[in-house]
Amino acid sequence: MSGARPLPPGPLIAFYGDDFTGSSAAMEVLAFAGLETILFLAPPTPERLARFAHYRAIGVAGVARSRPPEWMEQHLPAVFEQLAGIGAPVVHYKVCSTFDSAPHIGNIGRAAEIARRRFAGWIPLVVSDPGMGRFQAFGNLFAHANGVGYRLDRHPTMAAHPTTPMHEADLGRHLAAQTDLRVGLVDFASMKRGRADALLAQEIERGAAIVSVDVLDPETLREAGRLIWERGAAPQFVLGSQGVEQALVAHWRAAGLMPSASASAGCARAERLAAVSGSVSPITAAQIEHACARGFEPIVLDARLAVHEDLLAAEVRRVSALGREAIARGRDPLVFTATGPDDPRVAAFRDAVRASGTPIATVNDRLGAALGDVLNALVRQCGLRRAVISGGDTSSHAASRLGIDALTAIAPLSPGVPLCRAHSTDPAIDGLEIALKGGQTGAPDFFTAVRDPH
Repeated sequence: MSGARPLPPGPLIAFYGDDFTGSSAAMEVLAFAGLETILFLAPPTPERLARFAHYRAIGVAGVARSRPPEWMEQHLPAVFEQLAGIGAPVVHYKVCSTFDSAPHIGNIGRAAEIARRRFAGWIPLVVSDPGMGRFQAFGNLFAHANGVGYRLDRHPTMAAHPTTPMHEADLGRHLAAQTDLRVGLVDFASMKRGRADALLAQEIERGAAIVSVDVLDPETLREAGRLIWERGAAPQFVLGSQGVEQALVAHWRAAGLMPSASASAGCARAERLAAVSGSVSPITAAQIEHACARGFEPIVLDARLAVHEDLLAAEVRRVSALGREAIARGRDPLVFTATGPDDPRVAAFRDAVRASGTPIATVNDRLGAALGDVLNALVRQCGLRRAVISGGDTSSHAASRLGIDALTAIAPLSPGVPLCRAHSTDPAIDGLEIALKGGQTGAPDFFTAVRDPH
């Protein structure tokens, strides 16, 4: 393809993930495409950032998905300013590929409003990722669950999500409840007829601030990447899932701007590992069941105790001791709070939170930190070199307890979930191999695949 805008030297993409597991999905796409990528687990200092200035992609894993709009107003302006300062031509606010969001929490519309104060031009919205079973047609998002495709408002997990249930598959309509910014659409039928540029211009002329772009297949994925790269501002702010990175890489390759690159060759089997999970997704439940039938030791952490900090601390000690005993017996501890949304422990947890009067966000933060404390104890006391954290909201708090500074991807495990190498100033943690898994990702054999990658 002649006349394509060339790739400049230095960083190409600076991104902020609104949850930890989603951030690693964006890193995976770029790293395994051959672009050196670093993911910080907190906004880096200027000195730390300078050490990685030669990387082609620089990301920051965040927690905005589990925070209210007031938190976003307080924290996101500084985040966007730092991302802009990196100098990349694309700045990406990375959201979940199932678009987890609501007016009161994880408000993507509010993030767009804040971004418009700093960045000029239209805002592309690319949520689809066909490789992960996410497809958008005429503005409506569809997602696979256990190999079956569902419109998002009929998806067995997302339609009944405990925090951000999806009652509307049309992303423009869903965003309309979160922002007054007008949302336009470049649909796949127009893209396939070669009318994407004309339709985009029309939508912008009509006043669209955000323009949702359909992606169904490799052709529309490449076209979405072209629109971002060739029709954007400088820098171009983008909303979307790791589909943004997929689209850009697809366009760059089609335009001859970068060569094709194969993924990492993989890694060896772990002699022992530990896993913690705060996810109540049915997908995670199936993964827990599969793992426990194949040598993992099931250990339940009583989530109800998170309403009392002293009791929770004692529970962390109890569970950590059980984990050490499992490792001593040659088993891999898998610590979890529940096995899916129908587990009676979920209702009991909610009842305990209501009775305590403690804000649910506070309790969830404590719970994530507690799982992190368990994992931290097992890694350090048992000398483990591989670990898993399951649950998007859990991962941010749990990973912070380990003292991890940043991550780089070393091997693919499952779409959207790479095995990563942890970077830390602490020798006990530096080099730890870790996978951060969201509730909606991974095959039933995920935990066993982390232990013994194919």
